Amino acid sequence: MRPFSKSILVVVAMLAATPTLARGPLVLAAASLQESMNAAADAWAAQRHERPVISFGGSSALARQIEAGAPADLFVSADEEWMNALAKKGAIVAASRVSFLGNRLVLVAPAASAKPVTIKRGFALTQWLGGGRLAMADSAVPAGRYGQQALTALGVWAAVAPKVARGDSVRSALALVERGAAPYGVVYATDAYASKAVRIVGVFPAASHPPITYPIARLKAAPSAEAAEQFRRFLVSDAGKAIFRHYGFVPR
Repeated sequence: MRPFSKSILVVVAMLAATPTLARGPLVLAAASLQESMNAAADAWAAQRHERPVISFGGSSALARQIEAGAPADLFVSADEEWMNALAKKGAIVAASRVSFLGNRLVLVAPAASAKPVTIKRGFALTQWLGGGRLAMADSAVPAGRYGQQALTALGVWAAVAPKVARGDSVRSALALVERGAAPYGVVYATDAYASKAVRIVGVFPAASHPPITYPIARLKAAPSAEAAEQFRRFLVSDAGKAIFRHYGFVPR
C-alpha cells in the first residue's frame, strides 16, 4: 500500500476532527481546478449545503492515493487515463462518470518579458530558451504528458527535452515561471488566467495533442455517497459549468 501524501493526511485529520453530519464530501481534484472548484464549493455552500472539503494535486498522485485507500468521495481528473485506471480497478461508480470540462494547452512567460510567438511545427523553442529551462509538469501528470505529446508532434521535443524542468503538478510548473526560474512554461490556459505573474505567449494547435478533458466520478468507497452525488450533480449542471466557464474552462 502506498503511503498517503502530506496533503491527504492533513485533510483526513480535518475530517476526523469534524462531526460526520457537519461536513461535506471529500473531493480530490486536479491542481488546475483550484480557483474554479473552490468557487463551485462556495456556491454550493451558499445553497445551505455543507461545504465540500477539497484536496488538490496532480491527477496521477491523487489516483494513486485513491488506490491506496484514501477516504475520498469524488475524483476529478485532468485526463481520461487516470480515471480509466481507477475504473479498471473497480474504484469508481461507472454510471456517475461524466467528462464535463475542456481546456487548452499554452506556452507562458513571465509577464515582464512576455512576447507573442507562433507555435508551429519546428518552432524555435530551444533557441528562445537560451540557457534557461522549460517548465513542465511531470510526464505522469496529464499536463506534462499533453505537453510532451504536443512538442513531439511539432518536431521539437528531442531538442527541448534536456532543457525541461519538471514540477509534480501543473501548478508547480507554473510557479517556476512565476518566480523567474524558467523563461517559458507549458501549462493550461486556465492556469495562466489564474496568475498575474505570467502571460500566455502562444497556444498549442489542438491537433498537436489529444483533447484535454476533465472527467468526474463518485468513488465506490465514498464515505459520504449521498452528499457526494448531490455535489457531483451540481458540478455537471448548467449552473456548475457556468462557474468553470468563468475561470476559462470549456464546458462539455
